[in-house]
Amino acid sequence: MMKFSRIEVALKMKETGFVPVFFHKDVEVSINILKACYEGGVRVFEFTNRGDNAHEIFRKLIDYRDEFLPDLALGIGSIVDAPTTALYIQSGADFVVSPLVNEEMAKICNRRKVAWNPGCGTISDISKAEELGAEVVKVFPATQVGGPGFIKAVKAPMPWTNIMPTGGVKPTYENLKEWFDAGAYCVGIGGQLFVKAADGSFDYQQIKDLVYDVRIYIEKLQLKTVDV
Repeated sequence: MMKFSRIEVALKMKETGFVPVFFHKDVEVSINILKACYEGGVRVFEFTNRGDNAHEIFRKLIDYRDEFLPDLALGIGSIVDAPTTALYIQSGADFVVSPLVNEEMAKICNRRKVAWNPGCGTISDISKAEELGAEVVKVFPATQVGGPGFIKAVKAPMPWTNIMPTGGVKPTYENLKEWFDAGAYCVGIGGQLFVKAADGSFDYQQIKDLVYDVRIYIEKLQLKTVDV
């Protein structure tokens, strides 16, 4: 069963300002990434369903979270169908992220009061997702869909919409400013967040430091934006 309600997850997304998006087939690596992000200030994290036996890794991450990272909302991403949604909810996912809008996924999440963040590429997608109960919608792939300008355009007629752009978001103040000035609720950040050392291994200290910097950038930017 999930640890945090869908409203609690939405509030954590707003407070943290960004959601790290990550997958690795090695459990130890995944745990170390989770720990580095948490120590850097992250309180919501998306592990993606992108490899064989990803659900087994996810279950171990949930166990680690429960013991060592009590304030972290841990969700699953890259889910495209209802059966897989149910599998991860049973494994303890606090939220489910998808690259698309799937009504059957929405029904499963809503029955269990689990946060559902569907991927949208048009204003019609966003409206449909909100009708199905999505509190925060994911715009994906954000840069290709239209970038910050798309979010600003959507927010004009639909100011109540909470948008999380994912895909092409960079962990720099300048890029984050573009997204938050346009009205982003929070952002999803993937590969560019996970710094590697010269030998190709993940540099957990640098990742922790970068996560902290991104949190500070977003905190400053949120103070300048209107309340959502």
